[in-house]
Amino acid sequence: MLPNQKSEPRSLTARGAATRSRIVDAAADLIYAHGVDRTSLDDVMAASSVSKSQLYHYFADKDALVLEVIARQTERVFEAQTPHLEALDSLPALKLWRNAIVRLNKAAHGKGCPLGTLASELANGFEPARKCLADSFAMWRDRIEQGLTKMRERGELAASADPYELAVAVLSAIQGGLLLAKTTHSSRPLEIALDMAIDHVARHMTKA
Repeated sequence: MLPNQKSEPRSLTARGAATRSRIVDAAADLIYAHGVDRTSLDDVMAASSVSKSQLYHYFADKDALVLEVIARQTERVFEAQTPHLEALDSLPALKLWRNAIVRLNKAAHGKGCPLGTLASELANGFEPARKCLADSFAMWRDRIEQGLTKMRERGELAASADPYELAVAVLSAIQGGLLLAKTTHSSRPLEIALDMAIDHVARHMTKA
């Protein structure tokens, strides 16, 4: 379970947990496609085939459901990058990961990052959501940083290189590239941004 992912209530039966999960999945899909404001609880009920009483049994209000959607989308984003995200400890591994991200963007028809999309809607107006999203991005950055730290420990990155700052730069390139790819309907901005970010890492390497 991811750190900011909500745990299932202990009192839920297997059937109840499945219903709750179905609601979150439906909400995540609808919000990704239409946005938070344009997704109503009625839409979620219809998509998940649950009644109003069922929905409110699991979620106090829309805000509570949105927080669960953030957790679910975080989980999906991480799973989609498996196994690359677990082993970003070499330049070839970074390039393979780069290719995987580009493929994912193309498969999603350039709809953008689920987390980035949520951040653009929620970061300024819903503080609990902003904090959850900040945690999600921090976890993503940490995975990148861990690989870069291993490279520095092996002497492949210069001792002066800062894995944290390099990881922030790489993640920023991903988010910016995905946003431009979404608006231009082309994956090329994402490819350029990632290539420049990885080239930036390569300039800090002591050996290829």
